[in-house]
Amino acid sequence: MNSRSQMYTRSMKGDLVTLFEALADRTRLRLLHLMTAGEICVCYFVEVLGESQTKVSRHLAYLRRAGVVAARRDGKWMHYRIIRPTDAQQARVLDCALDAAAVDRQMIRDQVALQRACCATRLPAPLQHAPKPEFARARTS
Repeated sequence: MNSRSQMYTRSMKGDLVTLFEALADRTRLRLLHLMTAGEICVCYFVEVLGESQTKVSRHLAYLRRAGVVAARRDGKWMHYRIIRPTDAQQARVLDCALDAAAVDRQMIRDQVALQRACCATRLPAPLQHAPKPEFARARTS
């Protein structure tokens, strides 16, 4: 990691109830589904979901506290990625939720919108200087 890039780790709850609470919100499921392809800058979540940066950040913080998302700062940009719970049952619950989300129509539309946003020849104004998502990482990282 370079000096401008910083990993954020706060104390996280690692229990099953907290995981289910984190998965019990459609916006959080949409965010998780977008991260299945790899690390993404928060600005892309805002663009794809059409929600305020404040709302998106609040949901991402909830997912971080539940122990299923990690955050990394690179300059002024915040990047998020899925992290697998170390507990096998919790990892299985997360995998099942992500598998179910993968066939949801809204989640599929979100994925298409993300691909369009990051691969467009003319990026929307909020994304013109944003780092492209890192789709190389799998959700098992």
